[in-house]
Amino acid sequence: MTQRRPDRVLGLGHDEFWRWCNLGELRLQRCANCAKISWPVVKACEHCGDARLVWERLSGRGKVVSWCTFERDYYSGVLPIPWETILVELEEGVLFISNPTDFTWKDISLNMAVNLAFVDCEDSAGPFKLPAFGRA
Repeated sequence: MTQRRPDRVLGLGHDEFWRWCNLGELRLQRCANCAKISWPVVKACEHCGDARLVWERLSGRGKVVSWCTFERDYYSGVLPIPWETILVELEEGVLFISNPTDFTWKDISLNMAVNLAFVDCEDSAGPFKLPAFGRA
């Protein structure tokens, strides 16, 4: 079942991120100069300033390093309350804010292993695949 979500950020760079997600791949920008990953989307490397960025496919494996449950309706009824959010440290070292797919805050432990799973979603721009994480 497709989930309704708040509008995503679209535009330069962001469209490329969502295109890869819709193909079932989590890709982030890696700098061709210093080899570091920048996230969220940037026009130039946040580490060295070089504009030569390539979209690299990531493993989709990580661990939960923090979590939060929202109990207020910040999106005017678009999301169910309470709303679970997790901070995942990807195997490649990048921190990625996401949602759990098959667990709640009651099940989380620090450094819990998780794997990428795409969730079918829709916003005012149309359908898309959202990167989320389930138990490894």
